[in-house]
Amino acid sequence: MDPKNILLAGMVAIGLVYFAFWFTTVSRQRAASNDHSTLAPTPLGLFIGFITNFFDTLGIGSYATSTAMFRFWRVVPDEKIPGTLNVGHTLPTLVQALIYITIVEVDFTTLVAIIGAAAAGAWLGGGVVAGLPRRQVQIGMGFALLGAATLMLLSLTGIGPAPGVALGVSGAKLGLAVGISMFLGALMMLGIGYYAPCLIMISLLGMNPTAAFPIMMGACAFLMPTGSLQFIRKQSYDLRTAIALMAGGPLAVIIAAFIVKSLPLDTVRWGVIVVVVYTAIGMLRTAAQERAVGEAA
Repeated sequence: MDPKNILLAGMVAIGLVYFAFWFTTVSRQRAASNDHSTLAPTPLGLFIGFITNFFDTLGIGSYATSTAMFRFWRVVPDEKIPGTLNVGHTLPTLVQALIYITIVEVDFTTLVAIIGAAAAGAWLGGGVVAGLPRRQVQIGMGFALLGAATLMLLSLTGIGPAPGVALGVSGAKLGLAVGISMFLGALMMLGIGYYAPCLIMISLLGMNPTAAFPIMMGACAFLMPTGSLQFIRKQSYDLRTAIALMAGGPLAVIIAAFIVKSLPLDTVRWGVIVVVVYTAIGMLRTAAQERAVGEAA
């Protein structure tokens, strides 16, 4: 049997286990709290899920854009944004990974090693972030968004080594990729996307940038269910918004991957950088203001 098919089967199995855990945990939690509120996704939530996953499939990423929309429309409390991102975007990311791992060639050993490291980092990082208080989440996400904007800027301006042609790495380079991927998997639980730093890592290692798509989407498909278990267990996310992201995203992924395929995205990326920086500054200002209010009280 083709090893790639085994990987895809494992991805589907993890997805099924994850959604079963999510459903049973939510049912138990709502029964215990006698919560009968509606879980029907709002039109705004579906819109956010569709737009962010459309551009995510084309390589822009969904976390920074989702965070900006959440804050602009006051959809999700700041302390629940990381969990909502990871829980809600899991299904669209699984769809992306199934598509790109199937159609894009990449060295299998490199793919599996980076995916495994990212999932391990997510499990460790999710346990920490899910228990953080509101202000620490605001500060962490503020700096994470500034870091994401910097990485987007570096990628957009072409700073760094020229892209390579290799479809995989081995030896010391593979060890470095594993270490970086574990770190990025942990950071993703705080709301900094995996795509931009993964693209930069792939270029630094001398690999073909096209190979980054199955790697980064496959890594996210494994790390997001793994890390999201922590947020679900601790109820550190907005359930209704997460459902909206899950419902609105898959169709956008299919349209972007098979119908649109590519767009002149440079202008969009510049706009995303501006929005992300603005959102990061707003997050840090809110943290500072709430600290001042707390000290005065």
